[in-house]
Amino acid sequence: MRIFLVGYMGCGKTTLGKSLSDQLGYNYADLDTNFEERYKISVADFFSRYGEPLFRQIEQKLLHGYLAYDDLVISTGGGTACYFDNMEFMLQHGITVYLLMNPEQLAARLSVSGRKRPLLQLKQGEELVNHISGHLAQREVFYRKSHIIYDGTNPSAGDLAEMIRNHALLIP
Repeated sequence: MRIFLVGYMGCGKTTLGKSLSDQLGYNYADLDTNFEERYKISVADFFSRYGEPLFRQIEQKLLHGYLAYDDLVISTGGGTACYFDNMEFMLQHGITVYLLMNPEQLAARLSVSGRKRPLLQLKQGEELVNHISGHLAQREVFYRKSHIIYDGTNPSAGDLAEMIRNHALLIP
């Protein structure tokens, strides 16, 4: 079984994904980290040099590459679910979990994050919250297709692991 974590940047996919993989006894993969390790360039630098469309094509190929593995928790990028047929692919080949957070919570996390986020450059305060609100509204159409919608405010890997196990029992 594969578990795909989806949600807006800063919602905790990486942090929760690592803990969740431990709880389930699964391996762990982070799509953005895999991209950076394979291509020896940060996602932010790739965006600025080559643009988002090429990044999204490569990202999709990396995502499809996870079919070769079972018992894997995968933290996707914030936009992964929103391009091509990626969300449908994840729904067909694993259990998807949307880590739900509101724009104010996301802005608070992102404003203290040390990571460069190409889609949020130079935004702060109310401008950041407004940008996230609009962007999240567009992306939630995809995120909400997930098998499980989980509150990312104070996540518990143990609770989420139990929800996933229960959901897996319902799959024919």
